Amino acid sequence: MAQQHLDPTDPTARVTNGDALAGYLRAQATEFLRALRLHRETGDGGPPHRAKSRAGEAGGAEASVDAARALRRSARRISGSLHTFRPLLDTAWSEEIRPELAWLSGTLGLEHAYEARLERLLLALHRLSGSTAVSAQVVGAAVGGRADGMTSAQLPVERGNLTVGAAKAGALLDRQLTLARTRAHSTALQALGSSRFHAVADKVALLASEVPLTTSAATTDLRPLAAAAEERLTDAISALPLVTAGHPYNAEALVHGLSPDPSPHPQDGPWHQVRLLLRLHRYAREVLHGPNTPVDMRLLTAGQSLNRHRDASEAAAAAAQAARTPRIAPATAYALGVLHADQRHEVEAARFAFQQCWQKRTVNTP
Repeated sequence: MAQQHLDPTDPTARVTNGDALAGYLRAQATEFLRALRLHRETGDGGPPHRAKSRAGEAGGAEASVDAARALRRSARRISGSLHTFRPLLDTAWSEEIRPELAWLSGTLGLEHAYEARLERLLLALHRLSGSTAVSAQVVGAAVGGRADGMTSAQLPVERGNLTVGAAKAGALLDRQLTLARTRAHSTALQALGSSRFHAVADKVALLASEVPLTTSAATTDLRPLAAAAEERLTDAISALPLVTAGHPYNAEALVHGLSPDPSPHPQDGPWHQVRLLLRLHRYAREVLHGPNTPVDMRLLTAGQSLNRHRDASEAAAAAAQAARTPRIAPATAYALGVLHADQRHEVEAARFAFQQCWQKRTVNTP
């Protein structure tokens, strides 16, 4: 591993060895503990509802949601940094805590994911059908916008038939996703009260004061490891079908959509992997640059496109799953089929936006 040689006369030079990693991990551990304290102070007001009778309850629920989000954010950054810079850390300790942080982040994120998915699907139903019955169920601001060059006019929608089934489709999705969200909320509460979580919190508390670095970490340059994370990202992107993503609509994206096979869409996996690798690259940049990490607008835009891709693909899967519900009316199944197609359009549009963003970055990179 190459060693770092800093110019001692440069007052802006930043240490990029194990000390920088230790400082970053301590800071994220401190954020984790601060969020945990806030979560305990706000308590649990039950699963978030779309309407609150009292402003105090709404404020408490919002604070609890913010605290859970902060817990997830710091847990992701600690786990991601342990993965990227694992040669500098005690192997046994790192391999023990990293999957536990991933478990915690995933568990705390499910409730919000179901909530956002329901809002996204109900808003899409309302947009596609113009149904007042659906609009009465729609809550909050719109989740995302229409894709570049994509409009609902591209879908073969018979608006009259769609409106008939839209209300029942919305009610079915509401029941299914609200139940899933409530279960996710209970699971998160159980996780936060479990001995497993307390063990994780204890390890993070120790991390806030002492980072188990290897003996060679103090003289090891972080930049080659960060460069390797970026290389893994670029390799994964190069394997994506960006030529197909350059078209406004990929008809193959609907082939498996409403089939009896409930497995994830075969085209989505590599894109989800790129999203995770992009996140690891961003975290590695934060470690290198510290609190003054420069904002890379291309990375930011690319990440937004991939988040939008993830949200749309999962929403499409939820619509397809609802369409497989036994004994639903034909009009309901039709509305869910159109909704699924609409969200697969959004998937393709997000891929197209990412392709435009990333190719522009490649062209501008010397």
